[in-house]
Amino acid sequence: MLPLVIAFGFAIPLPPAKVDPVRAAVVAAVPKLIAGAEGHAEQKTCFACHNQATPTLALTAVRDRGLDIPKKFFASQAEHVAEFLSSNKERFRDGRGTGGQAATAGYALFTLELAGHQPDDTTAAVAEYLLKYQSNRDHWRTTSDRPPTEASHFTTTYLAIRGLKVWGAKADRERIDKRIESARTWLVKTPAKDTEDRVFRLLAMKEARADEKELAAASWDLLKTQRADGGWGQLDSLASDAYATGSALYALNHAGGLKVDSPAYRAGVSYLVKTQLADGTWLVKTRSRPFQPYYESGFPHEKDQFISISASGWATAAIAAAMGK
Repeated sequence: MLPLVIAFGFAIPLPPAKVDPVRAAVVAAVPKLIAGAEGHAEQKTCFACHNQATPTLALTAVRDRGLDIPKKFFASQAEHVAEFLSSNKERFRDGRGTGGQAATAGYALFTLELAGHQPDDTTAAVAEYLLKYQSNRDHWRTTSDRPPTEASHFTTTYLAIRGLKVWGAKADRERIDKRIESARTWLVKTPAKDTEDRVFRLLAMKEARADEKELAAASWDLLKTQRADGGWGQLDSLASDAYATGSALYALNHAGGLKVDSPAYRAGVSYLVKTQLADGTWLVKTRSRPFQPYYESGFPHEKDQFISISASGWATAAIAAAMGK
């Protein structure tokens, strides 16, 4: 029933309050992202890029737009990730690393950065590992084939560059700069083959301080693949989905300079708002062959939960950027 106002002796129904669909979408997404991140940490001792890195990215973006996210969430996530890295400190020091190698190390450091963790002996060991890992190459290669999150050399290269810039030791700055310079050359000359490549090539080029002309070209390479429905697909042959669309908008905004009020960004946000499910999540079907024992993290979509929580994280971060404070 609509609210009423009495005027001239008559009860006149008021029009319904206007609901901001962008803010509503963000608010709806938050509880499931928190549940999935905390649920993983409660059940597993390992760090998970899908259940922790992307949700933490999203919830940081939401917090920065003025919505209240419990501080204990970031503290508990940092504690869980730090414990995982600390328990493997010797493996990082002697160059063995953990499963996922540089991608896992990079995503873990990225999550600690987002959660506000302070540098310590463990983060120093992981940064040193990234500096030495595949040091004979001009970029960092992925060792996994779990598309889309762990299948691109561009993703791993971005995470390594970011990790070294944030967590690398001052004494190693000359070596770090040299590796990043080498990676920048590789990034500029190497074409991307799909959306994950295009997203992280753009992010990595920005992080590696590529010049404006090169950044503009990389940005256009991603922007021109936007679909008529406003979204992006993981592959050119696949339909639009929340993972590709959210990550594309995030990269275009943060590294490509695309404004959130631009037609392209608004179209992407509109696609995401329209495709969000009633429970606040986005469902994306997995393309990866499962190899870990199945478990319920607290996030829905069963066998598709890992890619779906990553997709929901990217989508929420992208939408939050367009939300007024």
